Amino acid sequence: MNSSQNAPSTPTSGEASGTGSRNPFVAIGLFVRQVIAELKKVVVPTRKELVSYSAIVLAFVIVMILLIFGLDAAFSWLSRIAFTDPGAGL
Repeated sequence: MNSSQNAPSTPTSGEASGTGSRNPFVAIGLFVRQVIAELKKVVVPTRKELVSYSAIVLAFVIVMILLIFGLDAAFSWLSRIAFTDPGAGL
């Protein structure tokens, strides 16, 4: 078990933000520092990975379009059969 599993889910005392300061400029500064820290964790994919991921997404989208088109055509055909009067053309 790591320490985060032992920690309580809600703060036991103080404010939820944990700073205790009422100065909005301090809060904005803290926010900017946290954003920069998170952006440093971002991993940029290589060109090969980007092309690979893009091709996979496009292939998946095309497959889903074909699936939806096929289901739409099948249900349209079935509803035409079910809701048309075969004797109306006589």
